[in-house]
Amino acid sequence: MKRVLRIAGLDCPTCAAELETELAKIQGVRSVAVLFVEGKLKVDCDDDTLEKVKACVNSFEEARVVEETVYHAHSHLAEWIRMGVSAVLLVAAIVLGALGGSSLTDILSYVFYGLSYLAVGYPILWSTVKNVCKGRIFDENFLMTVASVGAFCLQEFWEGVMVLLLYQLGETLQSLALGSSRKRVAALIEMKAESALRLTDGGAETVAPEQLAIGDKLLIKAGDKLPCDCVLLAASASLDMKSLTGETALVSKTAGEELLAGSVNAGNAFMATVARTYENSAVAKILDMVENATERKAAPEKFITKFAKIYTPIVCMLAVCIALFPPLIEGLLAGTYGFENGAQWLKAALTFLVISCPCALVISVPLTYFSGVGACAKQGILVKSAAALDKIAKARVAALDKTGTLTKGNFSVIGAYPEEGTQDELLSVCAALEAYSSHPIAAAFSHLQLSERAEEVQEIAGKGLKGLVGGKTAVFGTAAFLREEGYEVDEKASADTVLYLAYDGRYRGCLEIGDVIREESQQLLSDLKGMNVHTVMLTGDSPARAQKVANAIGMSAFKAGLLPTEKVEEMKKLKELGTSVYVGDGINDAPVMTVADCAVSMGSLGSAAAVEASDFVLVSDALGAVSRLIRTAKKTKGIVYQNIAFSIFMKVAFMVLGLFPWFPLWLAVFADVGVMLLAVLNSLRVRK
Repeated sequence: MKRVLRIAGLDCPTCAAELETELAKIQGVRSVAVLFVEGKLKVDCDDDTLEKVKACVNSFEEARVVEETVYHAHSHLAEWIRMGVSAVLLVAAIVLGALGGSSLTDILSYVFYGLSYLAVGYPILWSTVKNVCKGRIFDENFLMTVASVGAFCLQEFWEGVMVLLLYQLGETLQSLALGSSRKRVAALIEMKAESALRLTDGGAETVAPEQLAIGDKLLIKAGDKLPCDCVLLAASASLDMKSLTGETALVSKTAGEELLAGSVNAGNAFMATVARTYENSAVAKILDMVENATERKAAPEKFITKFAKIYTPIVCMLAVCIALFPPLIEGLLAGTYGFENGAQWLKAALTFLVISCPCALVISVPLTYFSGVGACAKQGILVKSAAALDKIAKARVAALDKTGTLTKGNFSVIGAYPEEGTQDELLSVCAALEAYSSHPIAAAFSHLQLSERAEEVQEIAGKGLKGLVGGKTAVFGTAAFLREEGYEVDEKASADTVLYLAYDGRYRGCLEIGDVIREESQQLLSDLKGMNVHTVMLTGDSPARAQKVANAIGMSAFKAGLLPTEKVEEMKKLKELGTSVYVGDGINDAPVMTVADCAVSMGSLGSAAAVEASDFVLVSDALGAVSRLIRTAKKTKGIVYQNIAFSIFMKVAFMVLGLFPWFPLWLAVFADVGVMLLAVLNSLRVRK
């Protein structure tokens, strides 16, 4: 059975990798993944093996399994107290040493150095002992223990203390940064409603969202979160959807419209019916996608993970070589055949060890992707994996569906042309007939108030409607249909659908029905062009309608009249231009989405096909989010490479400096901690 456990106290990326290796050795564990940045453990094992997994975690370093569903940041009060006590004792030791003059002050100075060292270093020393006993040698604790003990052996007492003091400071600050990122996931998890008020024949009852079934009637009070995706029963409702879409403006809904789970009722109480169960709701899909987004690692993350496993043993061997061979060679050259300047080269080796710690790389790269996923979620963009975020940053060509993507996908009356009477009279008669139609075009009239009622309505498939409105015969449909009924019609040239009306024995005019273009379509094309992304529209609609939309939004390239299989072939051709992105509604475009390098689904959050086929889902259904997604992905990838280049350059530079005798050991720790903190802070820039 697959399970997800929360882990607290795991603040070292190298340790996370080692813990994963240990867990994989347990018999009965089929697969395991320790997600360091998220503070999670995913394991597939038998029920009787789960306790062994928990025991292994609880015995590893300071890690422990917590049962809470939301991550609670580790309190760092104890660390700050230890560092404060250590710093005070260190100052006292330095002052006593400077005073000198008597054996008592010297002894007190040594005692204070020792107490200062133990105050801050006890957890590190104990972890090193436990790890060595278990065969885990090459980790950060081991490096710092060797460096600090080596400094004491060289009688550089204050440097030995400073090594651990600065290291502990860096670890605490790193943990705080991680806690900040993890709180973002916790904030998203808070979108889930704790309970729901279900209305039954016996009255109202409070139940968990997971207990709701399709069709259940709910009462949503002011300030309540919607527990499931629902359909509004009241005349209107005002919702705060910031947690879902990132937009602060309140959203108004009318009767019959869908309401997404996680939305907050910002108006009066209203009733709604459950449209989808909790596990298929918007909020459940958001939490699942955000929490699992970094499980599929991007290429740089995979490289860093492999790099870290072989890097530490290599630098440890190099440190041994630095401690042994240079002084031996100097001794041979001097004719002493011993270790010339052995203490100096031992200190250089210790400095090399401290500087070589790969923290900056190992933590900053996954943290950057994690921050990128969080930044997208805040803008109403769900990211399926870090690998997808990395890929869309390289986008060179974007193919966009027309209906439901560049257009709203809903029929609307875009023109009314009365031959006799007013527009309102024309619309009123047509709406009365369409109220009895099952054709998708009927949705264009659903918002109109009916001043007349139709009777004896007949729907002739592919032609139109016929009935009585106000006791008078009305015929509404195609030009050919009206001619069949004996009316003369002047056809109107249009790329959209034109329907004609005859009423009370006379031709009364026509209506133009079409799909409304999204307001953001033109801006999106401009944004993509600015990012050097080539755009093309792929649609199964007629060439005339496709041309009209293309002209309206300023798109020069399009392919129309495409069958689903033909869309796939066109997408394959576009991939030759570079990394490709397909933006569609995620339901009927699933085949072409699987062919594209990256797929973005417009809304349709309730559709399993949308989530399965696409790499990104736009919760708000806002087309402009596509350009924000690509910009965030580019920024994320840019910061990843900045951190890699900066960390490697600084490491190499300080490693070279560390070979000189004048370079102090404490400055090596400061350099290591400083590089790590700068890389982490740079990672957090993705949020802005």
